[in-house]
Amino acid sequence: MKTKILSISLVALLLIGCKKGEYTESAYATADSAVVVSDSVSIAATQVVEGKQFVKTAEVDMEVKDVYDATISIEKQLQSLGGFVTKSRMEAQTLSEDTYNTSDESAMLIRKFQNQNRMQVRVPTQKLGEFLDFINDKKVFLNSRIISAEDVSAGIRLAKMESERQAKTQYNISQLKAGKDKVKLDDNNMSEANLQKYSDEILADNLKFSTVDIFIKEPKTSVAKIPIINTKNIDNEYKYNFLYDVKNAFVEGFYLIQQLFVFLISIWPIVFIGGLVFYFLRRKKAFVKTEK
Repeated sequence: MKTKILSISLVALLLIGCKKGEYTESAYATADSAVVVSDSVSIAATQVVEGKQFVKTAEVDMEVKDVYDATISIEKQLQSLGGFVTKSRMEAQTLSEDTYNTSDESAMLIRKFQNQNRMQVRVPTQKLGEFLDFINDKKVFLNSRIISAEDVSAGIRLAKMESERQAKTQYNISQLKAGKDKVKLDDNNMSEANLQKYSDEILADNLKFSTVDIFIKEPKTSVAKIPIINTKNIDNEYKYNFLYDVKNAFVEGFYLIQQLFVFLISIWPIVFIGGLVFYFLRRKKAFVKTEK
C-alpha cells in the first residue's frame, strides 16, 4: 500500500514538473516576443502604464527609394489604420540647371533635382507602433526618429476638478437674486466652462490620435531633359535692325528739334529782356565813344 501511494506521488510530481516546464517555456516565448517588438519600434510609441495617459507624437526623417511611391503607400496604410493626412507638400529641390544649344532653333535644359516630401499625419494612438513599423520598412536610410510620450494624467485630473468647480460655481450663482451682477458672474462662469470644454476636446483628440511629422527624400539625384527654344539665337536674330534703327533715329531727331523750338518759345521773356539789356549796353558804349 505504501509503495502504491509512493508511485502515485511520483507520477503527480512528474506531471506538475512537466506543466511547470511548459509554463516556463511559454513565459520565455512571451519575453522573446516582447524583445522583438521593442527592437522594431521604441517603447515610447506602444507603452501602456496603469493610471497614466500619454499624448504621443513622432518625427521621422529618412531617405527612401522613390518619394512618390513611398507617399502613396504611407497614405494607403494610414487610411487602412483609420488615420488621416493633415499636410503633404511634395516638391523637387533643384540642385543645378544648365542649358545646351543643340541647333539654331532648339536647345536642351538639363536640370538635376532631388524629390522630397513633408507630411503631417494623424494616426490612432493604439496603431502608432504599427504605423511606425510600416514607415521603417520603406526607408533606405534613417536620418532621425524622435518619439515623444507626454504624461498628461495630472492635467486630466486638474481639468476634472475645474469642471466640478465650475458646476459648483454655477449652482451658487443660480441661488443669487436676479441683477446685473448675477448676469455678469453667470456670463464669466459660462465663458470659463466653454474654454475648459474646448481644452478637454483638444486633449481628448490628442489622446485618441497621435501626430506624426514625416520628411522623406531620395538619396539619388534625378535628371530631367527638357527640350526648349534656343533663345540666344533668337535674341541675336532680332538684336539689330539697321533700317528700323535709322528710321527711329531720324524720327527722334525731328522730335528733338521740336522740343528745342518749343523750349525757346517758352523762355521768350528771358530772351526779350536779355536783348533789351544788350541793346542799351551797346548804345551806351557807342555814346561814350562818340564823346571821346
